[in-house]
Amino acid sequence: MNSVRNAIIITSLIAIGGLFYACDSIIDVPAKGALSEDVLANEEGVETLLVGAYGALDGQSLNSERRGATDVSNWVYGSIAGGDAHKGESLGNTNGYVQIGNGNASATISYLDGKWTALYEGIRRANAVLDLINRVKDMSEADKQRVAAEARFLRGHYYFELKKMFNKVPWVDEETENPNQPNDQDIWPNIEADFDFAYQNLPEVQNDAARVNKWAAASYLAKTYVYQEKWGDAKPLFDEIIANGVTSQGVPYDLIDEFRQNYNPAREDGNPEAVFAVEMVANDGTGHTSNANLGMSPAFPYGDTSPFSCCGYFQPTQDLVNSYRTSSNGLPIIDVSDPDPYNSEMVTNDMGVSPQEQFQPYQGTLDPRLDWTVGRRGVPYHDWGPYPGTAWAREPENFGPYGPKKHVYWAEQQAQYADLNSWAPGSAINTYVIRFADVLLLAAETEIEVGSLEQARQYVNRVRERAANEDGWVSIDLNRGQAIAEVSSEQEMLSLEEVGQFDWVIREDTGTTFVFLGGGSSDNADNWQEYEIPNYNIGLYTAAQFSDPAFAEQAVHFERKLELAMEGHRFFDLVRWGEADKKLNEFFSYEGPALGIPTRDGQFTPGKNEYYPIPQNQIDLSTVGGEPVLQQNPGYN
Repeated sequence: MNSVRNAIIITSLIAIGGLFYACDSIIDVPAKGALSEDVLANEEGVETLLVGAYGALDGQSLNSERRGATDVSNWVYGSIAGGDAHKGESLGNTNGYVQIGNGNASATISYLDGKWTALYEGIRRANAVLDLINRVKDMSEADKQRVAAEARFLRGHYYFELKKMFNKVPWVDEETENPNQPNDQDIWPNIEADFDFAYQNLPEVQNDAARVNKWAAASYLAKTYVYQEKWGDAKPLFDEIIANGVTSQGVPYDLIDEFRQNYNPAREDGNPEAVFAVEMVANDGTGHTSNANLGMSPAFPYGDTSPFSCCGYFQPTQDLVNSYRTSSNGLPIIDVSDPDPYNSEMVTNDMGVSPQEQFQPYQGTLDPRLDWTVGRRGVPYHDWGPYPGTAWAREPENFGPYGPKKHVYWAEQQAQYADLNSWAPGSAINTYVIRFADVLLLAAETEIEVGSLEQARQYVNRVRERAANEDGWVSIDLNRGQAIAEVSSEQEMLSLEEVGQFDWVIREDTGTTFVFLGGGSSDNADNWQEYEIPNYNIGLYTAAQFSDPAFAEQAVHFERKLELAMEGHRFFDLVRWGEADKKLNEFFSYEGPALGIPTRDGQFTPGKNEYYPIPQNQIDLSTVGGEPVLQQNPGYN
């Protein structure tokens, strides 16, 4: 366990509980002297406050009852709203998620207020560090600069999140006397300044892997440039990051050898892809799951036979699954004149097919990343066995048959990396705010904008080459651990005794998995379902293909969809590309009818839905003399 997360677990609630008290407005700053300088104005005190600023990263410090709505991954605001996923769970619960996903969010939805509150709590904690640091006497100037740089990085992150979600947000820093500031200024320059200060003053290597370093700051600064389309500023910085960047542990930036290993907690230590990750810890001795990826805890497959206790949220869409179809050359099915040609054919799903009935999976070629991203019937679900489809979907008639996968722990790792101390499971799987694949694809966008199409192709192909590593593909070996037997013939399989419904065996003679569906005797072959491993095919782009700037741009955009799916990026990418109107309205037209579900009857309205509404509660709290200081975003009045 790293020392920052250790400190958050042990000391942060005690040490900062008196400082970050409840207040009338979430952007209020704490009164100076809430804790005496004798307690705080020293190295130990300021480091404790800094740990508190890190502790707000997961979004759960004030709003754990909202969990997913405040989670750092943005699975609600980025992935559900971006068409990667449906809300899931049940139709009558958390309908605000449905509204957010369909472009119908109102300013009174409590989830938006929770997100705003959680981010400003992080800002308040970072500001407390910056307010105190210059009054500390027992630290060297170098250590003060490092602490200030970490605090400004964290503040930059919290403001970046606010900016991309709400656009019009007030800037409050450690020098602000009146925290009730208007939201009428562009805060991008302030965010840039925070990340640039962090880049200039953070060390390359930290004594704690959970702390941010110089290159994480450089990457976030470059991402800030991309969001503003400052391509000339972004390119040299990306060049420097890709050539010289290292993790906080000093490991040179690179793609980890297998795509799936980004979501394996056993490989997090020393992962070269970890640019900026929020550290999670399971079974920390507290008896609860507050440090164990709490924001993702409701988003596990749910059903009578599911090994997970809750809750069925965050189900991937058919549109996302279809996106992983590949052509004969292993490339995505994209067309500059068609926003969604991949939907011309549907990857077969098990909608309307009982888990006890035979099912014929899709036989076409697929990008192998699909089955590390989505749970599909018949495909190994980590080492939990073949995914049972609708049996693990709470309401498939409303949210489809698929399950999320990237944040789900493995059966063999459950004792170490799962936390079952609550009604919903926690895990030690870190959340990546920025990973190196993200950096490469942002750099590829930048290269296209400055005219370097060949360099963009190399960056995209670097990501695709990793995905093409067959050692990292889903295989039958994943089903062996919990199989009831490994047999060499049908006769041997049919001779097994005490076979339970949905038990499975490995057939060495066919190289496939057979699942007993029930509904009769296990000595009858008709009651068994055979599953083959899907047909994977992934190729690389040619120089000729990338000679067309329009095609190259679309290829990079689509690669981000494939590589970063279900990681909270999609909606924000579509908005900054100016593609949200076309792509999301095409999605709404396709998804509901394709699955026969009633829950994606949405509409993206240009000039409004690019940003979420300012929470009405915050507008009300800002009112002075009957007039609100905060102004609502266009289209929500």
